[in-house]
Formats: sequence, structure tokens, C-alpha cells
Amino acid sequence: MDYKKIAKEVLNIEAEALLNTEITDGFLKALDIIENTKGKLIITGVGKSGLIGAKMAATFASTGTSSFFLHPTEALHGDLGMISKGDSVLAISYSGESEELAKILPHIKRFDIPLIGMSRDENSTLGKYSDAFIPTIIHKEACPIGVAPTTSTTLTLALGDALAVCMMKKRNFTKEDFASFHPGGSLGRQLFIKVKDLMNTNIPIADENISLKEAIVKITEGKIGHLLFTENDKPKAILSDGDLRRALLREDFDLESKAINFATQNPTTIEADTLASDVLQLMETKKIQLLPVIDNNKLVGVIHIHDLVEAGIK
Repeated sequence: MDYKKIAKEVLNIEAEALLNTEITDGFLKALDIIENTKGKLIITGVGKSGLIGAKMAATFASTGTSSFFLHPTEALHGDLGMISKGDSVLAISYSGESEELAKILPHIKRFDIPLIGMSRDENSTLGKYSDAFIPTIIHKEACPIGVAPTTSTTLTLALGDALAVCMMKKRNFTKEDFASFHPGGSLGRQLFIKVKDLMNTNIPIADENISLKEAIVKITEGKIGHLLFTENDKPKAILSDGDLRRALLREDFDLESKAINFATQNPTTIEADTLASDVLQLMETKKIQLLPVIDNNKLVGVIHIHDLVEAGIK
């Protein structure tokens, strides 16, 4: 049995259905309904259509359209009260005749709730109740016996994504907006975490008159591989492990010499409110491992590149 060939056939069948689907006026009307919804977009469906609907609701909710999934059976037993004036409903049923779904449609219309239907048949019960109808017409399911929802669910999901993306365009939904709904995600970390959220405030600071020998001890105790020198609470110089290694190669090396003579003067600093992702980019560009953090030109902490990597900043 050539399973690679079978798998490829499944992909081809489903891809063909996606590529051959036309975007109808009903799709555009559905967009208008969603855009004008003052309340929530409630998505409902049974079985595989319900699973697709739950994913759609999650996509809409995370891209600026307030939405949740409501199972038709639960709606019949009290949860219909979750639908109120100002809401709209997107109902999914491939046949358009799902019994549980069909039972709640008259109640939805009784409350004058706009209804978007997704089905293969505009003349079905769902189609007749719909204010906007989006056809989900396929040539065949991808399963070998033509029964299991495969191509039909893929197409329905893709059309749901198309609706959500169009709504993002309509509302000028930005990546900053997306991140606000995903503060714990990678994008959220890039757009919201600032240096002050990650910086180390336990700063090893030394008097500028200390010797290299004393500086080595302080660097060891500080555990960040650097030592800072300040003037009027402002970073004046920074001595790193790398500076110490380079000092060893100098002809004038002497453990009793002033450590500040071997430090990097006027080091690059970063404001505490700077985005952590911008700092990482700066560090990678300048090949810097640690930066002093300032607020109103006063030293308030240090940020190490390891702190950014461990926090998942990219």
C-alpha cells in the first residue's frame, strides 16, 4: 500500500476544494453583519461542524472580534439566554439539516438576531433562515468511502479564517492589537516586555580608585562578569571579563593599577522603558553581553543578554 500516494491524494482533493471555492456576495454580507455586531459573534454547530466552530470562535476572539462557541443542545436547555440583542450568530451545518441546530433557529430569528449560515445547500433549513449564506460546496470528501467529514470541514475552517482575516483588515487590526490578546505568547513578549521587567538591580559598583586585584574580587562576587563605575549615579565606565583578559596582554599590566584605566569608558546604556526585543537586537548588533540600565540618566540596573534569552525574547 502506497501511503505516501494516499496522503498526497488527500491533500490534493482538499487543496482543489479550497482553490475552486468562489467568494460569494453572501460572504460579503456576512462581513457586514459581523462588522455591525455591537455585541458578540456567537458560533454554533454540531459534531465536526461544532469542532470547527469552536476553532473559528477562538480565531475571531483573538483577532479583535468578540466571539464564543455555543453548542445547540446546550442552547436548547437554557444557554439560549446567552444570545442577546446586539449579537449575531454564525451557524454551521454541512447538510443544513442538523436536528439540534434546526431546533434553535426559530428562536434565534424570534429575537431578531442576524444569522449567518454555512452549508452546502442554500435551500436547506439553515439556508432558508439565514440572513447571509456562505456555501461550502465540495466535489467529494477525501476519505476513501466519501463519508467522513474531511474536505468539507477543511473548506469550512478555511472560510472561517477568511472571514476573520477580512475583519482584521476592516478594523486595521495590528500586531500590537494581536499581542494584547496574547500577552504570554512570543509576540506579546516582544511587544510588551520592557528592560525594567527583566533587569538585575543587584549592581556590582566600585570606587574608581580600586585596583585591578580588588576589581577581580568584586567581579567574582557580583556573579555577572562585570563591574560598574559611576559618577553622580551615572554610569561612567564598565569593566568586563573581556577587559581583564585584554589587560593581561598589556605591557603595563599590574594588579595594583587602577582598574578603571582598563575599563570601557562611557559605556552604551539603555533606558529602562525600552522594549526588551529592541535591546536584544542592539546587543547582537554591537556584540555586547551586558548593558547598564538608566532612568532619568541615573543607573537603576543592568541587563544581561542571558536574561533576555531566558525570558524568550527574540
